[in-house]
Amino acid sequence: MFKHFLATLTLAATLPLALAQSPAPANPTVRLRATIEKIDASSLTVRERSGEVITLVRPAAMDVSEVFPLALADIKPGSYIGTAAMPQADGSQLALEVVVFPEAARGTGEGHRPWDLRPESTMTNATVADLAAAPSTVPGGQKLTLRYKDGEKTVIVPPDAPVVSFKPGKADENTLLVPGAKVMITAQEQGGKPTALRVIVGRNGFAPPM
Repeated sequence: MFKHFLATLTLAATLPLALAQSPAPANPTVRLRATIEKIDASSLTVRERSGEVITLVRPAAMDVSEVFPLALADIKPGSYIGTAAMPQADGSQLALEVVVFPEAARGTGEGHRPWDLRPESTMTNATVADLAAAPSTVPGGQKLTLRYKDGEKTVIVPPDAPVVSFKPGKADENTLLVPGAKVMITAQEQGGKPTALRVIVGRNGFAPPM
């Protein structure tokens, strides 16, 4: 079943590479947004948001991060963030969620690119150069000016958009990775088997919004 995801997402995974005239990877990574069904020392079975049940290899080196909620006020000038958003007619982006990166992760994935949270959604990883009250059409929100090495984007964050951060979760993976936990998994086919490379997981049913 995992091959379905590889086939479906190969185009999205390789599009930025194609635009850069670089060869596509033989085994692209894919993102699975799912709920854990069962887990043991060597495997992880999840129900993906489409309803498909997938069993992945759980390698010892699998990275685990815990995602946790923040407030809109936790976004500050100088924060390094990632935001999935929808393009607007005026050229701005309307945020679907915001990840405030810990300082150690500053610079991760810097830039603006297509994203697969929703059709036509984008991802911008950049520094908050300025913030102000959102336009009156989005009362209670924030207007962010995001700058990255190749450009700048204006992002409107509604007051109900999830704002989160993450921290290492490897030491707590036995309490985080439990049936019912909401996860986002970066996976890749290795040795003919779908393999989990990284898991972002929320505690007590909190769902990663990415």
